[in-house]
Amino acid sequence: MKFQLQYTDAGSQARAGLITTGHGQIETPIFMPVGTVGSVKGVQLPDLLNDVKAQIILGNTYHLLLRPGLPILEQAGGLHKFNGFPRPMLTDSGGFQVFSLTDIRKMKEEGVEFRSHIDGRKLFFTPENVMDTERSIGADIIMAFDECTPGTADYQYAKESVERTHRWLDRCLKRFNETEPKYGYQQSLFPIVQGCVYPDLRRLSAEFIASKEADGNAIGGLAVGEPVEVMYEMIELVNEILPKNKPRYLMGVGTPANILEAIARGVDMFDCVMPTRNGRNGMLFTKHGIINMRNKKWEDDFSPIEEDGASYVDMMYSKAYLRHLFHAQELLAMQIASLHNLAFYLWLVGEARRHIMAGDFSRWQPMMIEEVSRRL
Repeated sequence: MKFQLQYTDAGSQARAGLITTGHGQIETPIFMPVGTVGSVKGVQLPDLLNDVKAQIILGNTYHLLLRPGLPILEQAGGLHKFNGFPRPMLTDSGGFQVFSLTDIRKMKEEGVEFRSHIDGRKLFFTPENVMDTERSIGADIIMAFDECTPGTADYQYAKESVERTHRWLDRCLKRFNETEPKYGYQQSLFPIVQGCVYPDLRRLSAEFIASKEADGNAIGGLAVGEPVEVMYEMIELVNEILPKNKPRYLMGVGTPANILEAIARGVDMFDCVMPTRNGRNGMLFTKHGIINMRNKKWEDDFSPIEEDGASYVDMMYSKAYLRHLFHAQELLAMQIASLHNLAFYLWLVGEARRHIMAGDFSRWQPMMIEEVSRRL
């Protein structure tokens, strides 16, 4: 993987770059639609992913291990051939499940014991077998196995957690360097900065991660319960340390305003379930604010979903029709809303890139944050 830093904003830390992988190039800043089990819910068809301008999508190691399982993925020739997506992919390591599945997992130094949320069978994740699993899935960018601590964790727990994450990273790197990609193209391993909301731990972790000289680096453990102002402080602190000539990936964040604030602080890559999850529940993000499509005010509004929207569905369907579909519990409502939201998110990061390149990002960004945060 190669990263070319193309433009920087004079008034902020915002950057525009180009990532080159074995499955093509990615223009940054970029948003990655989440395809947890190998598909982006409701929009996986190639024409639809082309419509939202998806350059890279994300899958999850924990979920793909459970279904369809590694034998099927290996027989298919990896996830790219299995799901038909020809462009780059990234896999999370399952570290977020260490955080989210607290009731069905046990933490040990060797790794993490899980109970499958599907059938209750026992699984044991270690840094070594996670690397083997991500090799078998075959994503272009794979994540190190880490522990994601909640934003409310006390200092002592956060310290022990970040130290364990660092020990696991060394084991991930060793296994990664001992093995080869399985499908004829290179894979890149990204370490993950942890440290909760504690500046000294974040600084320690960022320095440790930067010393590994990986192809790129990730920032994890944010947007998990801490105040948004603290999240921004942690991003600033970490990005002062992470190398400027490598892409920086902020995991699991977030709202349009979060993304624009993080871009201004030097982040290049994002993923979040919010566009599709919120879309399935009737919330649309637009260039002019947030719409709840279930509200009665749209019942007889026959204007387009968004007149200057980024997806073809925006002019094809009216607000009244989309509201009707939600109230009728039609699957088409969820698909239209998901397409709209993903297209908006990809448009937003594309506009940020355009303004960085034009040299006026710092003037455009606060006005756009105010606009997209309105409630319509």
